[in-house]
Amino acid sequence: MARYYELKSLQKEIERQLAELRNAILADCAEDGPAERTVGGYRVKIVTQDRREYDDDKLYEALPDASVWRLVSKADPSKIAALIKLNVISEAAVRNAYTVKKVALLHVERT
Repeated sequence: MARYYELKSLQKEIERQLAELRNAILADCAEDGPAERTVGGYRVKIVTQDRREYDDDKLYEALPDASVWRLVSKADPSKIAALIKLNVISEAAVRNAYTVKKVALLHVERT
């Protein structure tokens, strides 16, 4: 138990440090401009991705019937995308039920 607790504490500290470094790298790259560059033997690449954030109430209203809502049960973007792909629901039906959020993904590779 003691080792587990120790490792979980260490994990939290590592995640905190990673978040700080990620934010610093993103801020530095935002100032300088390019989305990809090489720094001291490491290639840094920032990719912007759009993520949908669904509003449960609006989505429920947009779905064709309650049985589809039971398939989703909660606004899960991956489940909703799958239902759109399978033509269970249409893209147009849910168009007003979500907002798009830009997310910066950070990739760091050793060159």
